Amino acid sequence: IIGRLECGRTQLEVSEKLGIAQSVISRLWQRFQDDGNVSRCYSTGRPRVTTANEDRYLAVTTKRNRRSTASDLSHQLSSATGTTVSRQTVYRRLGHIGLYARRPVRCVPLTATHCRLRLAWSREHALWTPQQWSCVMFSDESMFSLQSDSRRTFIWKAPGTRYHQENTIERHRYGGAGWLVWGGIILGSRTDLHVQSVTMTGHIYRDVILEQHVRLFRGAMGAEFLFMDDNARPHRANIVDECLQLEDITRMDWPAYSLDLNPIDPAKKNLQKICRKSLFLKIS
Repeated sequence: IIGRLECGRTQLEVSEKLGIAQSVISRLWQRFQDDGNVSRCYSTGRPRVTTANEDRYLAVTTKRNRRSTASDLSHQLSSATGTTVSRQTVYRRLGHIGLYARRPVRCVPLTATHCRLRLAWSREHALWTPQQWSCVMFSDESMFSLQSDSRRTFIWKAPGTRYHQENTIERHRYGGAGWLVWGGIILGSRTDLHVQSVTMTGHIYRDVILEQHVRLFRGAMGAEFLFMDDNARPHRANIVDECLQLEDITRMDWPAYSLDLNPIDPAKKNLQKICRKSLFLKIS
């Protein structure tokens, strides 16, 4: 640019030839005439609106109350230090320390007894061999509600801390109308899914689940077969106990409120991810 101008070309001619705005050429030419240099001047960039101490304040405040919104944190920072920041600035500062807005994990309230029994069960089965686990049928049933659950509550959490206590929210099982789906898995095989629109009762559990599904696997595998259920009330009905005894089906001891110990749970989550991804690809 400077060479062309020194050769007598006008700024307009250089602008049209190089496809550069004339204002840019004018500034470069003026800078060259002033100090003979057209290189980019050193700049520290836009100054940060928060100090290191204010960033630490945001981090500590967020960890003390993980359900605070970005607007709440902005207001608290302004009240404490007088510095006003936007919600996006709060997001960026927390992102720098690995905190992101995510939905909390929902869990049922656990008492000290629940925790003790869960720990005892885990220790008892920690050294089981693959051969022993291959004889266990894990079962689960889920109610798919016809009513929406927005789950719009977000918390601030770091990667790898999904199941930390401060990142969970207690929530009792929701009733309401919907479809109940039951299924069972065992190493190398599975049952057919049973779907019903009515509430599970002891009679349905015995006549459909045990007689039409579980009994067949017990007959194929023999006396080593173990059947796991989640201690739901229909599963503990007297008629269910009588059926298990009659069919010589051994029930596996299972601590209450231990859905996360059931391998069906992560399998369902993986299936949900695949379905969401497939739906997203179809929409896009």
